[in-house]
Amino acid sequence: MSRKVAIAGVALSDVGKVDDKNAYELMAQASRRALAQTGLTPSDIDGLASTSQGTLPPTDVGEYLGIKPRWIDSTSVGGASWEVMVSHATDAIAAGHADVVLLTYGSTARADIRKGLRGANINWGARGPLQWDAPYGHTLISKYAMAARRHMHQYGTTIEQLAEVAVSARFNAADNPEAMYRDPITIDDVVSGPMIADPFTKLHCCIRSDGGAAVILVAEDRVPDLKSPPVWVLGSADATSHMLTSQWDDMTVGPAAITGPLAFERAGLKPSDVDVAEIYDAFTYMLLLTIEDLGFCEKGEGGAFVAKQSLRLGGELPTNTDGGGLSACHPGQRGLFLLVEAARQLRGECGPRQVSDARIACVSGTGGWFCSSGTVLLGSEKP
Repeated sequence: MSRKVAIAGVALSDVGKVDDKNAYELMAQASRRALAQTGLTPSDIDGLASTSQGTLPPTDVGEYLGIKPRWIDSTSVGGASWEVMVSHATDAIAAGHADVVLLTYGSTARADIRKGLRGANINWGARGPLQWDAPYGHTLISKYAMAARRHMHQYGTTIEQLAEVAVSARFNAADNPEAMYRDPITIDDVVSGPMIADPFTKLHCCIRSDGGAAVILVAEDRVPDLKSPPVWVLGSADATSHMLTSQWDDMTVGPAAITGPLAFERAGLKPSDVDVAEIYDAFTYMLLLTIEDLGFCEKGEGGAFVAKQSLRLGGELPTNTDGGGLSACHPGQRGLFLLVEAARQLRGECGPRQVSDARIACVSGTGGWFCSSGTVLLGSEKP
């Protein structure tokens, strides 16, 4: 079998500040909302992809939701997990291993910190390769900060150019009622903020929020049953790069340099065909480097590209149209939220932040500290 695959439903749970629900409740809420868009029933779901903070994911998620799937995936490679899961699920549906696959995620990262259930710093552990970084206090943000400094040194990228990534995200968030932060910010606001890890000030870093998301994928033969317009999976790719920063060959090249060209080739598209992009932005440098790696500009020209306000609604490449992880929502892992916003854009459901005549979307998730990448091309028309 070689069936085409479409996104049939997408939804968010309550997002932002959510103090009255746990992660499973957020997953259930988002999943119910996504399923309601499709016209399908819970018994139609025969595939489940998820991660969780519990035991034996996605078994725990399936039990909570009352689902007993015949195909499962719990790939865990950080923020890119959800794009990788789309790739896996698309292959499974195409091969006939499942017909309707639910992807769902939920996290109460912000609420847990407020309740004293976890610290502000994620403990990545010190076993395996990371034991060689741990003694030197090499934190997550310091890995990104050091890589950003390398790009600045090698290509002349400026801190103001990096700051524009955050300013563009806030500009786009202004018209998103679900965004956690919507008030405008300036380049000076970003540059003059409190230093977190040189060169990153606070606004160079993603926010911490609560929230859940769900995406439902279906085989093409189920599309006539749907209540909402389908969004088609056109091509995808996934890859890993490194775990230890010392094993990263070049801090100015991320794994999207592999997944981007492969996904575009498999979709029969090129970067200039893309109308809207949803790209993981845990830090401003993450997005800038990924833009280069995906081929939207030449290597080393990311700073100049974003400085033209290309990422803003109305710009050359409207990116993170909901405000991204820098302004809208970032509950631990954001990869699934990228897919939700991309599908909404291609279905024309985004109101004042809608990209005019959006037909092709590029979604790219990054995991860890440029450790993994998953890139997915979506379209409003069947391939």
